[in-house]
Amino acid sequence: MPKVELNLEDDELKELLLGDRDKAMQSIMAKILDKILKSEATEQIKAKAYERSDERTNSRNGYRVRQLTTRVGTLELHVPKLRHGNFSTQLFKRYQRSEQAFDLALMEMVIQGVSTRKVAEMVLVQIFLADLILVYWVPRNEGLRA
Repeated sequence: MPKVELNLEDDELKELLLGDRDKAMQSIMAKILDKILKSEATEQIKAKAYERSDERTNSRNGYRVRQLTTRVGTLELHVPKLRHGNFSTQLFKRYQRSEQAFDLALMEMVIQGVSTRKVAEMVLVQIFLADLILVYWVPRNEGLRA
């Protein structure tokens, strides 16, 4: 899979560190997923946007706005459209499976009698760890690999 670059603006980092973390996390996550979708489209077409080549099998035809509900909130994603045929991605299926697994794990804990306080603490630890990764790792790396 091709390398995926992600650049964060100063205001996004500021928002993440000092402001509304949920909003910042949604913005960053949407950017990451949009980059992955564009990369998958490039892979399927076998050419970058506006690139002319003999290997090109199709061409882009704009995008559709789709919403994906995640733990960080509802993300607005730009799913590429192709001129001939359909764009297919595994991203949504994978993400839905991980979200389902998370939801099922939470339900199982409650069914097994784990207190809601303990469940909430475990969830907050996971969210906190994700925040730490974004705060410390992402700014130190110019690009992300998909």
